[in-house]
Amino acid sequence: MSFNKQTIRDAKLKGKTVLLRADYNVPIRGDGQIAGDYRLVQSIPTIQYLLKQGCKVVIISHMGRPKDKYDKHLSLKPVAKHLQKLLGQPVTFVDECIGPVAEKAVQQMKPKEVLMLENLRFHPEEEANDKHFSEALARLGDVFVQDGFGVVHRAHASTEGVTHYLPSVSGLLLEKEVVTLEAAISNPKRPLMAIVGGVKIADKIEFLERFIAIADFLVVGGAMANTFLLAKGVDVGSSIVVPEDVPLAKKIMEMARQKAAKQRFVFYLPQDGVVATSLDPKAKTRIVDWDTHMIADIENYPKRPPREASKIKSNELLYDIGPFSGAFIAGGMQLAETVIWNGAMGVTEVSPLGGLGPVGPFAHCTELIVESMLGQYGHRPFSIVGGGDTVSYVEGRGLTDSFNHVSTGGGASLELMSGKKLPGVEALKNKSRLKKAK
Repeated sequence: MSFNKQTIRDAKLKGKTVLLRADYNVPIRGDGQIAGDYRLVQSIPTIQYLLKQGCKVVIISHMGRPKDKYDKHLSLKPVAKHLQKLLGQPVTFVDECIGPVAEKAVQQMKPKEVLMLENLRFHPEEEANDKHFSEALARLGDVFVQDGFGVVHRAHASTEGVTHYLPSVSGLLLEKEVVTLEAAISNPKRPLMAIVGGVKIADKIEFLERFIAIADFLVVGGAMANTFLLAKGVDVGSSIVVPEDVPLAKKIMEMARQKAAKQRFVFYLPQDGVVATSLDPKAKTRIVDWDTHMIADIENYPKRPPREASKIKSNELLYDIGPFSGAFIAGGMQLAETVIWNGAMGVTEVSPLGGLGPVGPFAHCTELIVESMLGQYGHRPFSIVGGGDTVSYVEGRGLTDSFNHVSTGGGASLELMSGKKLPGVEALKNKSRLKKAK
């Protein structure tokens, strides 16, 4: 699929000062070291391209949600140090992102040098898309390059505002993200399977509606599934639910039922789950089989299974989908040609006790999905991974290179696949203008 925005390949950049918007909102440990550098690594091709053009590269980004300018644990300084290692050349850091200090640092740059400025969100004007802040950013470069896919769904000063004052084109990462994701939803190799997690249905309603329309198999897991189960009449104990989303759940299930009545389509909700009374790794877990009762029958034979085998107790919480559900999803994946995964099926942040395997007690079925996507059970579909928590899990497992595409943008990938326009992309120059100019 072609990309209809001008990229750095289309622009005359030789010797120019380039203001590069990256998304370096990455996790930093207490010791100041980067905990996950996937977004940095993915931005390297764009930076290297600009350096080969003899550009001065001025990088701007945000980090977290600082309360004020003095929230220094959200400084980008550690990111600059890590980027320096990845690039194999110095990266100068300045603790301002606009104003005389930043402007002087840019003026002192030589061709093929890299400068990183401080956290944009130390200034509330960034998120407010303030005109004067946008103009101040524009004074730092000759050309603006948007390569922060993770932020283009926001109309901020560094994503939309600055484009009113500088020629603005796409970086290589942004182009790759948009082309890959749009192709997966507009012309996927079928059957197309989508797996979605999260908490609030309202946050992903457009995604769910879009994939009911275009997918062949739609799976709902994670905490979001709890609200669907509640809407079906399943008692989910003390599990996380969003009661106000129950009408939405019923609406989605009815849409799915109507599609399944007309054509081959599967809308799948978990049939069993892993429960515990807390997220403590030492907490006792058990499987509750509220639908098929198969696991309970096998575990208790020749006796009848007790009532609690198919019921979640009032003090228990669902923390993962169960093995039957995981196996069903993995089995369905053997028939899929394209799989889009956005959202873990369970709680992946809890570490296992020593010697009890690579994943925590509530991530076994998420791991089962990973194994299936990577072809461990035979067939390997074209795989796309999106969503902040999902990507963090994959990165933590050292598997970012194992999938066909791992998106650097959580909210942006979700909105793009939901059919929404992305302000930070829409603000860039169209290729049609380039053709007219020629």
